[in-house]
Amino acid sequence: MAPIAYDASRVALYSPERHETLFEARQSYSPTQWAIEAARLAYYRAEDGQAESDRLTDALGRAGFGPPVLFRDAATFAFGTLNALDGSALVAFRGTQPDEIRHLATNLQAQQTAWTESGGRVHAGFGAAARSVLPQIGDWLAGPACQHSRLILAGHSLGAALATLAATVFPPALLVTLGSPRVGDAEFVAALAEVHVIRLVDGCDVVTQLPPALSFYAHAGVLTYISCIDGLCVDDPAPSEIEADRIEGRRRYATEHAWKPGSVLLRELADHAPINYARAFFG
Repeated sequence: MAPIAYDASRVALYSPERHETLFEARQSYSPTQWAIEAARLAYYRAEDGQAESDRLTDALGRAGFGPPVLFRDAATFAFGTLNALDGSALVAFRGTQPDEIRHLATNLQAQQTAWTESGGRVHAGFGAAARSVLPQIGDWLAGPACQHSRLILAGHSLGAALATLAATVFPPALLVTLGSPRVGDAEFVAALAEVHVIRLVDGCDVVTQLPPALSFYAHAGVLTYISCIDGLCVDDPAPSEIEADRIEGRRRYATEHAWKPGSVLLRELADHAPINYARAFFG
């Protein structure tokens, strides 16, 4: 696969479902790649009709996964699928869709509420959205997917928050989050101490900085940072390294992308596009 170019377009940010899958038939992928691409594929509108459902099924099939099972509620969407080769169960949660006012309302409910499933307190909107589909996922894991060899959870943006909450109820072998906001307080995060978390932050992505840490929210998992300068991953860099990279990244964005028609004005938003996460792991 050829390298994937950085995508500063509004389409990449606001309509990620328009991008075709990065999975290619007869290629091998790591569990991390499965999770990252599944987080993007969760934006496919498989619930809207047979064509989009078939599109998602085809994409997953290229990586050896079976047809998806959809988990739905008014403001929440996720899918589960089983890998035919090794029995892995993969559940991916959809992130915020700007054209869905219900999702925006979920994000604005930033007051904290008790998360009795594991302890601590979490973002009330995220908690309510997760609880709306967790029973469906539990039924799938206990029923059709009961013989799964391991569980992988993934999501982007709001989907990353929901996957993090799900990990306290169904402990996975791997949790991969792309552009995740902070989900809960330190006590909630402590409940995930034994979970293998890959928390990806792409450059200046503003969503990963919300809600502010000073509001009693904390991140789950050690940071894997995707550099603005070269698009490569750095595990747990020093805050000074991150800030220097972001300053240079903003400068380059202003000269190379911000002024172009169809581009997102700010790098803080453009870096949140799911394809700009995936490009660090594909190609």
